[in-house]
Amino acid sequence: MPVKTPVKKTTKTAHKTKGTQTKGLKPVKKTAKKITLDDLLRSQDEAWKAIRETEKTLKKSQDEAWAAIRETQKNVGGLSNTLGSIVEKILTPGLPEKFKKLGYSFNRISSYSYAAGVFTQIDGMLENGSQAIAVEVKTKLRQSDINDHLERMDKIRKFADENGDNRKFMGAMATFITDDDAKNYALKKGLFVIEPSGEDVKVTKPEKEPRVW
Repeated sequence: MPVKTPVKKTTKTAHKTKGTQTKGLKPVKKTAKKITLDDLLRSQDEAWKAIRETEKTLKKSQDEAWAAIRETQKNVGGLSNTLGSIVEKILTPGLPEKFKKLGYSFNRISSYSYAAGVFTQIDGMLENGSQAIAVEVKTKLRQSDINDHLERMDKIRKFADENGDNRKFMGAMATFITDDDAKNYALKKGLFVIEPSGEDVKVTKPEKEPRVW
């Protein structure tokens, strides 16, 4: 009988892969861009340019604002000067005649600018050989205006003494608008008060004798 040769069986092993393989590119590690000196200088220039533009814009706005303020001040100042001139022309021309009724004789009325270290402006000065009344004209009378005029009278006296002027000086406030408080304050300080009365002006004498400098 023929002899059968044993046949060696081979076992095929199937290799199973867990999960599903992802096909595609592998992750690429990014490399940081190298910053050069030129880059830094360029960034600095751009920053300074932005700052200069901002400063330029702010300066322009500031200049425009100041221009508007100066124009307003100019207009207001001009209006104030115009009103002051009108009030002065209304209140002062007939003053010599008004003061004559109070016993004072003045032959002229002038305006002055004192200098020589005691500069002060006088709107109207009633004068004769021995007396003078310095008139300060205000559209509206305030207590601060009265105090200013009292200081002005001190300057006038100082100037007169330094220049051999022995006249007696008195003061007056001329105003288009006043109130009882301001008027009474001026009178108590020994100043005359000149104000409109209908189509004319009137002069009020202090209750006591006018103050003499």
